[in-house]
Amino acid sequence: MDARERLIVGLDVPTISEAEKLVSTLGDDILFYKIGYQLAFAGGLEFARDLSASGKKIFLDMKLLDIDNTVASGVENIAKMGMSMLTLHAYPKAMKAAVEAAAGSGLCLLGVTVLTSMDAEDLAEAGYSQDPHSLVLRRAGQARAAGMGGIVCSAAEAAEVREIVGPDMAIVTPGIRPTGSDHGDQKRVMTPFDALKAGATHLVVARPIVRAPDPRDAARAVLNEMVGALWPANR
Repeated sequence: MDARERLIVGLDVPTISEAEKLVSTLGDDILFYKIGYQLAFAGGLEFARDLSASGKKIFLDMKLLDIDNTVASGVENIAKMGMSMLTLHAYPKAMKAAVEAAAGSGLCLLGVTVLTSMDAEDLAEAGYSQDPHSLVLRRAGQARAAGMGGIVCSAAEAAEVREIVGPDMAIVTPGIRPTGSDHGDQKRVMTPFDALKAGATHLVVARPIVRAPDPRDAARAVLNEMVGALWPANR
């Protein structure tokens, strides 16, 4: 995969018209888009189908978690939509149900380990006894055992996650911030260059591109950082 196949731009905007404008602005530079709750609840699921039909890849970021039958039923329908990736929280029973439901569809299921906006204090307040790092590694092992297609984790954990999941699973890392950009509410971040070097296969970037004065220039800057990591001379 080249850099364009590894960069996923998050369409974290409130309306379809804004999403359409952004996709038009980014043009052929961007092949892969993430659609999450905000846009999904504003008509984004139909928009996701349209983007997929136009040749774009779609990462549907729904972070599913429910009883087994409900997860399986949801995954079965999502698999029919032409999506490339789908997230669910990395709970063993939910992952097993999703893997069975997606069998043979080509949909890459991603287990969300620990949200990149959460640190040790946040996890403690939520009732977890483990620190973020330990919980990420535990859930990575559970995702591999369940037969998931990949993991969502901070780039800071990517190297150790790669050791656990092996060479074939995708490692998708949000919390990516280009050199010199603001971290916002993300607490575990890394640059595009460093994330790929750490073992990530795909990088999710939203605000640094979506909110940039010139989104296309911002996207190209991220791609250039990624090329620096992917070029054989830098390996």
